[in-house]
Amino acid sequence: MLRRLLVASAAVAFAVPALVLPALAQETVRVRGTVEKVDGSTLIVKSRDGADLKIAVVGDKPVYTALEKASLADIKPGTYIGVTSLPQADGSLKAVAVHLFPEAARGTGEGHRAWDQQPQSMMTNATVETAVAGVDGEVIMVKYKDGEKKVIVTPQTAIVRMVPGAAVDVKAGTKVIIFAATKSGDGGWTTQRVTYGKDGLMPPM
Repeated sequence: MLRRLLVASAAVAFAVPALVLPALAQETVRVRGTVEKVDGSTLIVKSRDGADLKIAVVGDKPVYTALEKASLADIKPGTYIGVTSLPQADGSLKAVAVHLFPEAARGTGEGHRAWDQQPQSMMTNATVETAVAGVDGEVIMVKYKDGEKKVIVTPQTAIVRMVPGAAVDVKAGTKVIIFAATKSGDGGWTTQRVTYGKDGLMPPM
């Protein structure tokens, strides 16, 4: 069951089109922010854009995924990762964040696409081919079904791992990223999946 939940969570988390607040007229948005209050299964979230959002967590088995700190040593050949990056003039990618998928979610959202973490940012879900120390940081080559990319992982790159989470861990002050919040009829939002940082961590993607 845990394996299926992780796959389902990761599949939705990194396959949802990039829509950002405050485009609240859109049917579905991606929300980044801090939980201000928990009322039963409803989260009151202050988005990074300053909006106060009421998000009901719905479904028979809502999925909670936690992000915990990982390290450069965890990025090894064969690891399936997601890279939030900024394109460089030489065609390489400077990693803003790297998230390590669980093995059960290998292949989730594979590819290279535009992302909304910040202006010009990209998301690349791929397998690490090689990893070597470079002048400016770790240089890794990642490969996906339609190509490959050179990624520079610097000391400033945030590195996290996706692990099973729980509703009880999401409380006031928790930093969250909700990849697919859907507009509800009462003016609020609904979601079936919540991704959050452990121990005060801000989801870096």
